[in-house]
Amino acid sequence: MTDVTGATADVLHTLFHSDQGGHEQVVLCQDRASGLRAVIAIHSTALGPALGGTRFYPYTSEAEAVADALNLARGMSYKNAMAGLGHGGGKAVIIGDPERVKTEELLLAYGRFVASLGGRYVTACDVGTYVADMDVVARECRWTTGRSPENGGAGDSSVLTAFGVYQGMRASAEHLWGDPSLRGRKVGVAGVGKVGHHLVEHLLQEGAEVVITDVREESVRRIIDRHPAVTAVADTDALIRTEGLDVYAPCALGGVLNDATVPVLTARVVCGAANNQLAHPGVEKDLADRGILYAPDYVVNAGGVIQVADELHGFDFERCKAKAAKIYDTTLAIFARAKDDGIPPAAAADRIAEQRMAEARGH
Repeated sequence: MTDVTGATADVLHTLFHSDQGGHEQVVLCQDRASGLRAVIAIHSTALGPALGGTRFYPYTSEAEAVADALNLARGMSYKNAMAGLGHGGGKAVIIGDPERVKTEELLLAYGRFVASLGGRYVTACDVGTYVADMDVVARECRWTTGRSPENGGAGDSSVLTAFGVYQGMRASAEHLWGDPSLRGRKVGVAGVGKVGHHLVEHLLQEGAEVVITDVREESVRRIIDRHPAVTAVADTDALIRTEGLDVYAPCALGGVLNDATVPVLTARVVCGAANNQLAHPGVEKDLADRGILYAPDYVVNAGGVIQVADELHGFDFERCKAKAAKIYDTTLAIFARAKDDGIPPAAAADRIAEQRMAEARGH
């Protein structure tokens, strides 16, 4: 059932004509007093309550926000299935610039909307939202995770997200070069914010050569000041064209693998933390045709959702880290399935996730 009360024609079109269909429920949220405008999308509860973060972003239109929520929610269903979690997929987006419009009143109003779903959707952090924000949301909604340790939560999930991406990268190296070590490999990291800067630390500890870029100069400066051996380039376009690049790690927003970037990408491996890296269907085949190994984003970036799911049952960091380490084995299994079936890794991961969801539904 889809709640579309008050939706514009563009939003209605996006809801009913999206190529990412099959969602169980989409709720459009508005609170005039606080200025809240949000979308909560529940893709599947076949494996359990939908779990996914809250993105706070200045979308140019309501239709764009709905489309992003639909795509992200679907991705969470696949991510949670591949991570072996007892959760389906959901996602929420709040429309607006978080640096300008985010207030306690708005977050509390959002929490009331999530609570109204009675546990069908469990929320957490995403782009534009942080642990402190989830502490506020949790005051109105008990189905909130990603909270601070002081408020019964696990804290920052970006640590294990980066660890999982690192494990996926090691699996990619093992599959392509026969050795999981990244020592001496040149790795380009696009986006060195919440997750990216932790990934850089893992790479440097192993002896990789690291090249970075970020739209925020302060994020780049933080890395360079701490690690002068790291090289910075002007933008993502320069990064993907970097000579001798072995691995490209997109760790910012999605859609970065597209008709313009894939033909000029120099890396042999793509493995990063960003969600929805493939701009449209068919890009995965373009990558394969160029001999570029793609580690499916929702598989390798699952460390964070593993952590926030664990928080619901009493958080234990070492238990979560051990589970996130298995991303290495999962990634290798996907590459093996892709080879056996003669399909790109992204399609192989989708098949495995869809099979798990279908089995949970009993068909």
